[in-house]
Amino acid sequence: MVSDQIIYLDNAATSFPKPDVVHDAVRNFYSKNGVNPGRTGCDLALNAEQKIHETRKQFSAFFNESLLKAGIEKDPNRMIFTMNATMSLNLVINGAVNAGDHIVTTKLEHNSVIRPVNHRVLQGAEATYVTPDSDGFIDPEDIRRVIKPNTRLVIINHASNVTGVVQDVKAIGQVCKDEGVPLAVDAAQTAGVLPIDMADCNISFLVFTGHKGLFGPTGTGGICVADDAGIKGTIYGGTGVRSAVPYHLEEFPYRLEAGTLNLAGIAGLCEGLCWVREKGLSEIYTHEMTLIKRLQDGLKDIKGVHLHGPQGIQRRVATMSMTIDNFDAEDVGTILDVEYGIQTRTGLHCAPLIHEHHGTSPRGTVRFSAGPFNTEEHIDIAIRAVEDIAADRN
Repeated sequence: MVSDQIIYLDNAATSFPKPDVVHDAVRNFYSKNGVNPGRTGCDLALNAEQKIHETRKQFSAFFNESLLKAGIEKDPNRMIFTMNATMSLNLVINGAVNAGDHIVTTKLEHNSVIRPVNHRVLQGAEATYVTPDSDGFIDPEDIRRVIKPNTRLVIINHASNVTGVVQDVKAIGQVCKDEGVPLAVDAAQTAGVLPIDMADCNISFLVFTGHKGLFGPTGTGGICVADDAGIKGTIYGGTGVRSAVPYHLEEFPYRLEAGTLNLAGIAGLCEGLCWVREKGLSEIYTHEMTLIKRLQDGLKDIKGVHLHGPQGIQRRVATMSMTIDNFDAEDVGTILDVEYGIQTRTGLHCAPLIHEHHGTSPRGTVRFSAGPFNTEEHIDIAIRAVEDIAADRN
């Protein structure tokens, strides 16, 4: 069977397709205001700067609704724009941790955490990787048990990009508050998917990427820094203001931003957030979880198929991994793509430690991740395709 239809089930990598309003926002804003913001007083530059500031305010409010309800405005200048979650995590880890400091993280993490943490260790820091339970959940008290007097950062993956398991960040945030340690949350898989309230969860640094659940363009992301969180800058350069100062500026947002921002991307990101708000997080999430439950139910009884991570739809996002006996995961992904037009992601998904934990290393899994534009028909075709492949060798 060869299909002409493309069924995209790799939304954990990047959401596709994007809403048309995002494409329109990028094209229209860039064609009318595609100049350097903050570098001159002309109208076009002021319009560009206004779009950036408006987007800072929208994201600051989005991640701090409890402050908004209390009549407290989060400082929008502590909403930092970056290229992606990886850049954001590097800025947080390198800006919050010095030689001799201790970092607490987990075996669920993406390489965008694992690698910068390991580089800090090479430079004299130390790190503890907390092990989750068999389903992939972290016990918040396990975090407390490994905190030391020199612990300067706890960094946790909100949702696994391999199995979709969602951590209890509010409970982990309470532990960090009790122990006086800043909490950084990698929300690459959950920003725009689940409600996240920094103040309510005691999050010091909320890291996100724009091209997944927020439906923004690639090359967008950011860090929302709590107003009481300390962090040093680690990149230096032009800011467009106070150019005579010989050192990089300390005030936010410049402390963590340098050079010209991705203006077109930020315009699209702003529209992506508006689209999510208009559709409603709950409506999008319910649709995606209905699809992932349908997929789970359809795959779990197929001979030779193994689902990895938690079963059911509690405390998870619409991402799941599977393997088939006597098949390499990469081969399954190729067959799904070439013969059935189903696009998934195979391998270790840049998260090698959680694959070791689930026993799927070194070859990894086939990962399915649903999005708002997927349908029940897409899921049923995927189930039948896996059934066909598994029957070939079982």
